Amino acid sequence: MTSQHTWPQNSWATRPPPGQADWASRPRYALSDIPTLLWRERALMLAVFVVIFVVGAGFAFTLKKAYAAHSSVLVRLGQEYVYEPRAGDAARGAVPETGQVLESETEILSSDALKERVVRHLTLARIDPKAGRAYAQADEAKRQKMVGDAVLAIGRSLKIDTAPDTPVIRLTYSNSDPQTAALVLNTLLEEYLIYRRSVLVDPTSGAVEQQRKAFQDRLLQADAAYQAFLSGNRIGDFESEKTSLSQLQSQIEQQVYAAQAQLKERSGRLAGLNAGLGQITPEVGLYHDIDNTASVKLVDLKLQREALLSRYRPDAQPVKDLDAQIAQLQTAVTAGRAQGQGASRTGVNPVYQTLQTEKLQLNAEISALQQSLMALQQQSTELTQRQLRLADLEPQYRALTRDRDVLQSNVRDFTVKEQQTQASQAIASNTNDNIRIVQRANAPTQGKSLMKPVLALAFLFAAFSAICAGLLRMFLRPGLPTPASAARTLDLPVLGSAPVKAA
Repeated sequence: MTSQHTWPQNSWATRPPPGQADWASRPRYALSDIPTLLWRERALMLAVFVVIFVVGAGFAFTLKKAYAAHSSVLVRLGQEYVYEPRAGDAARGAVPETGQVLESETEILSSDALKERVVRHLTLARIDPKAGRAYAQADEAKRQKMVGDAVLAIGRSLKIDTAPDTPVIRLTYSNSDPQTAALVLNTLLEEYLIYRRSVLVDPTSGAVEQQRKAFQDRLLQADAAYQAFLSGNRIGDFESEKTSLSQLQSQIEQQVYAAQAQLKERSGRLAGLNAGLGQITPEVGLYHDIDNTASVKLVDLKLQREALLSRYRPDAQPVKDLDAQIAQLQTAVTAGRAQGQGASRTGVNPVYQTLQTEKLQLNAEISALQQSLMALQQQSTELTQRQLRLADLEPQYRALTRDRDVLQSNVRDFTVKEQQTQASQAIASNTNDNIRIVQRANAPTQGKSLMKPVLALAFLFAAFSAICAGLLRMFLRPGLPTPASAARTLDLPVLGSAPVKAA
């Protein structure tokens, strides 16, 4: 060491050399220095270790043995998870996944409301007799706080576990009394089966009934407006009357066309009859007689000749005279000179009379057809006006009918919904088909205590705290603790060291 930087060569330098104040105040340590330095602080470390370990050990010995009761619940998809829309059919029947159902049931099991039901059902005195005595003497506000503390205590002691893709919920409840552990867990399961109904079952049956009644009232108003519309317009059944008017209009049009065709046909026949009557005489000869006197005379002459032949010979003069008369008369008859006009009679021509009768019939039929055609045309006009009237009223009728149909459909749907909801609530209030308690809690025979783990943790924490206190004290001491540290810190060789003497 140089003569310019000489100072006491002891293991603890109390003053830094001149000009070396910045780096001399930060000693440099090596791992080999730490055991030696910690040993120097053994008194402090021992005191810290003893204090902390004694406190931890005292706490560990106060821990009681805890008895864990176990139970498990099988959860399946139930009717309460099937989506039923308030109105309509959108997404009806949609169901959640199994994991979502498990999360929902787990949330119900872990709810504070369920734990409070357990506390109030068992009473605080049954769960914790000491707290029960204090509860009996406390006021209302204090009691509420004690119930809340009991709920928190149950929550800390209750453990709920689920496994992926497994519809089972496992529950564990720990208590210092095995009977109380089993009782609380079983009561929790019973209250859970009741409480979940009030959470999951749709409480909207009253709202559905009110909505149905509201629709019924509106339907009554719509029916009254509909009936007033029909009676005010003298309509029995709008659709039937509209259909019947269309049918009648079609029939009348057919009759009009038929009457027009018949009228044209009979008018044509009448024209033909008139033309025929002009060519036929009204009267005709019924019969006339022919004068047969010459023929009769000829026959008489022939008879006379035969009579003469009985007395005379054919060449006799009387016979010849008679033959001359017969020949003369025969020639006249043959020439037609011997025939005269006989009696005759005339009368009405039957053809003319028939045609005249048919003409009268045709005139009557034409007059009847004209009257019928006028009546049909008038009826067609009235029907057309009635149809136009119905066409003007149809928008109002359609609006009233649409409102009635919609309201009737809503009343029907809400009636079905109300009955289904009531049935579902009645079933759900009496059963929990989708929830099965696989295992109820039994009083555990073996308990577990945290005394040993707490003692181990207290020992480790005390040792760690003692080492930290030693290191802190070591680093806070002034000067250079060892010759090696001084050599590293000052970057100078240490020629010698001497122990520090007491002041």
